[in-house]
Amino acid sequence: MVQILSDPGNTPHEIIEKTVDDPHLNFKQAKALAKEIAQQNDKNAMILSWKNGKTGEFYPTRECGTQKKPAWIYYAQVRGANLTININNGEYIFMILTLEDL
Repeated sequence: MVQILSDPGNTPHEIIEKTVDDPHLNFKQAKALAKEIAQQNDKNAMILSWKNGKTGEFYPTRECGTQKKPAWIYYAQVRGANLTININNGEYIFMILTLEDL
C-alpha cells in the first residue's frame, strides 16, 4: 500500500465543468457520472470528497485540520485530489484522486 501525501498548494489540479440538462438529476446519478468521467483517463480514480449543493450535505463531515477552507475540500486536497468535477454549476461537486499522471 502506498500513502499519498501532498502539499495542497502544489498539486496540479484539473476542473471539469459538466452541465446535465435533467431537472430530476439526483446525487446517485451525479456520482455515477463523475466516476465515469474520471475513469475515462484513470480506471482507478477515487472520489475523495463531495458536496451536494442541493441539500448542503458533504463528505467527509468531520473537521479536518485548522484551515479556513471547508473540511471536505481540505480533506481531499491534502490527500492529493487532482481533479474536481463540478456538475451543474455547484449542484454536485466531486474531488477526485487520479493516479495516471503521478
